[in-house]
Amino acid sequence: MTRMTSSERPLLNRRLAEFGTTIFAEMSALALRTGSINLGQGFPDTDGPEEVREAAVRALREGRGNQYPPGPGVPELRTAIAAHQRRWYGLSYDPDAEVLVTAGATEAIAAALLALLEPGDEVVALEPYYDSYAACIAMAGGTRVPVTLRPDAGAFRLDLDELRAAVTPRTRLLLINTPHNPTGTVLTRAELTAIAELAVERDLLVVTDEVYEHLVYDEAEHVPVATLPGMRERTVTIGSAGKTFSFTGWKVGWVTGAPDLVAAVRSAKQFLTYVASGPFQYAVADALRLPDAYFDEFRADMRAKRDLLAGGLEQAGFRVFRPSGTYFITTDISPLGESDGFTFCRALPERAGVVAIPNAVFYDHKEAGAPYVRFAFCKRTEVLADAAERLRKAFAH
Repeated sequence: MTRMTSSERPLLNRRLAEFGTTIFAEMSALALRTGSINLGQGFPDTDGPEEVREAAVRALREGRGNQYPPGPGVPELRTAIAAHQRRWYGLSYDPDAEVLVTAGATEAIAAALLALLEPGDEVVALEPYYDSYAACIAMAGGTRVPVTLRPDAGAFRLDLDELRAAVTPRTRLLLINTPHNPTGTVLTRAELTAIAELAVERDLLVVTDEVYEHLVYDEAEHVPVATLPGMRERTVTIGSAGKTFSFTGWKVGWVTGAPDLVAAVRSAKQFLTYVASGPFQYAVADALRLPDAYFDEFRADMRAKRDLLAGGLEQAGFRVFRPSGTYFITTDISPLGESDGFTFCRALPERAGVVAIPNAVFYDHKEAGAPYVRFAFCKRTEVLADAAERLRKAFAH
C-alpha cells in the first residue's frame, strides 16, 4: 500500500517524480535473473592496476584515510590532480584553492549544479545525456534545455546553430560531456571553440564532464574546455578515477576550476557526502602519476575491445556507430526490423542472453532516441567474444 499524507500529497518530491528507478538497476537485475552477459551498465569486470590496489591496502594498514579526510580531499590527491592537469593539458591549478575531491563524478555533477543554479535557471545540455544530469538539474530547481546530437556520416554530431538557438536570457550554464556518453562522440576542437565563444559572448558558466578523457581512439583528440580562450575562469571541469583506472567502486572524482567556482561547488558538496573514500584517495594519487605507457596500453586495449564488439554487432545486423571515445557503442536496431529500444532491450536477454541499455532513457525527446541501443565494451575479451557470438546467432540471417 502506498503511504500518503493526510492531504494525499505524494511522498516523493515532485521534482524527482519523473525519474523512478534507473534503467541501469532494471537491466542489471534482468541480467542477474536470466544469467545473461551484462553489457548494460558501464563498469569493468576486472580490477585496475595491481600497484594501485596495493596502494589502497597500504593506506588502510597505515591508517591513512580511515578517519574523515580533509573536506577538499587529501593534499596528496589534490596535488596529483593539479599535476595531472598540467602534465596532459598544460593547465595550472592551485591544489589548495582550485581542486576539490568528490564522491565520484556523480557527486561532482550534483554539487556543481546545486551550487551554481537558482530555481528557474536554464541549463543547456547535449542530448542524449547521462541520466543523473536531468535529476540533478531538477533537484536544483533548474530547467533543462536539450540540444540533440544527431546521426550523421556514422557518428552523432552537434548542430552549433541549434545550440546557439537554445540559449536564452534565462540560460545560466552549458553542461557539456566530451568524450560523450552514450554516443561515443568526441567533440572537435572547432566545435568546442564555437561553444567557448558562445559562453564568452553570452556570459555563461560551463560545467564539463570529462571522465572519459583518456579513452579517445583513432584520430580523435580530447580538448579540455578550460584550455580554450576565455574559459578557464568560467569552467568547472569534472574528472574521475573510476573510468581511467577501472576502480569504479572507489568513487573518487574531482572538480578543477577557478577559486570562486570551486568554493561554490565545495559549499554544496560539504552537505552531500561531506567526505568519502579516504584510503582510496591516496591510491588514486599514485594512479595519476603512472607513466604514459599505462594510459597508452589502456587505450589500446579498449580500442581492440571496441573493434571486437563492433564487428560482432555489425555481423548480427545492427547499424553500428563506432565510437571515437568512451567505452560504449551505440547501435541502431532499425535494420533488424525493430523500432522500440525499450521493448528490444527487455526481450534481448531471452533472445540472445545479452543485456543492453535503451538510449531513449537519455533523451527528453524520446522519439529521437527510440531506435538506439547502447552496449558497454569495458569487459574481458572472452566475455565480449561470447556476447558477439550470441548476438550473431540470434540475429544474423
